[in-house]
Amino acid sequence: MKWKTIRKGFSSLLTVLLFGIFFLMLYFVISTKLSGGEPNFFGYQLKTVLSGSMEPGIKTGSIIVVKPVEQADQFKENDIITFINENNLLITHRIIEVINNGDQVLYRTKGDNNDEEDLNPILSENVVAEYTGITIPYVGYIAEFAQSKNGILYLVILPGVLLIIYSIFIFWKTLSVIEKKQRDSQLNMNHSNPPSRE
Repeated sequence: MKWKTIRKGFSSLLTVLLFGIFFLMLYFVISTKLSGGEPNFFGYQLKTVLSGSMEPGIKTGSIIVVKPVEQADQFKENDIITFINENNLLITHRIIEVINNGDQVLYRTKGDNNDEEDLNPILSENVVAEYTGITIPYVGYIAEFAQSKNGILYLVILPGVLLIIYSIFIFWKTLSVIEKKQRDSQLNMNHSNPPSRE
């Protein structure tokens, strides 16, 4: 009896876990596609790090949590920012110098793992977010894969199909148990009430 209870609890936990992972991946993929980039969570964004320029603090393949900024001229030296560079790429680097040039603020930046600073200072209006200090190592590889056609197939459609199959199996198994109980109950009633002979 105890083994059946453990098995039933494990089965319920597995079902909840699978549905949770499925809906999380579904949300992740849909929000990524709708936003045209990284998904938003309560005003924060997840960005995938594709280079080792900020190692060892931020490893290649990590996901970092950034907060989008509206006023980008308030940063100071040592802040880590995400900006659009001259090649229209998103970069996350550390500010090593703040340059006040009349009514413009520029930032000289450098990757922690780079020998030299970035070639050109960054205009404050090109800063899109501030790094919060939260890094999730290696999950970025999954995020990048999730945005591809194969990623959608393997991370959303395939788990969805497996969940449907698993749900059908659980439903069928539950029906079998109910039918067995009804048969056993009917047999017990027949044995306890033998037919009367007149």
